[in-house]
Amino acid sequence: MSRETRPAGRKYELKKRAEDMADTHLRITEAAIELHGTVGPSRTTLTAVAKKAGVERRTLYRHFPTEGDLFVACSTHYFGANPWPDLDSWRAIRDPRKRLEQALDELYAYYERTAPMLSNVLRDAELVDYARDAVVPFRAFLENATNVLVSGRPARGRRRQVLLGAVRHAIAFSTWHSLTTNGIARTEAVTIVEALVEAAATA
Repeated sequence: MSRETRPAGRKYELKKRAEDMADTHLRITEAAIELHGTVGPSRTTLTAVAKKAGVERRTLYRHFPTEGDLFVACSTHYFGANPWPDLDSWRAIRDPRKRLEQALDELYAYYERTAPMLSNVLRDAELVDYARDAVVPFRAFLENATNVLVSGRPARGRRRQVLLGAVRHAIAFSTWHSLTTNGIARTEAVTIVEALVEAAATA
């Protein structure tokens, strides 16, 4: 009997241990995300993360040997739960003006949902190396979005450079933040920035 139950019991113990490890890993990650979204990465200490997660520092270090490791896990988890707008759906819109309008509305809505986190992370990207590395994929997304939004427009040469600059400005988090913190609603912000891009396209 003992020979039959021992392997099954050992298997259960290993499974339970793995589940506990995964739960602790997630708890630490979510604690760090909460702190990054409130005080920012540069002001988030490992001691504070451990306290919020309800673990000892040595437990935290077993899961995340460095702050960089923790931040990678946070970025992956956060952006997995809050994916960027779908560029393919924008590409499918042939009319550049309609494409721009939909893109701005979706992107600004995304900024509304993620403002505390993006504001802190983008700010601290100028201060902390691992935060700077974490926003590289987001900046790449914005550059890809720029190319999608200028596609199909006849601007060439200097006009195209001006148009690219206007679109980059239009989709920047800082542009949305500046407009909306001055009492401008999302729909109004979209209309204002649309006008800027269309003016640049014909400048």
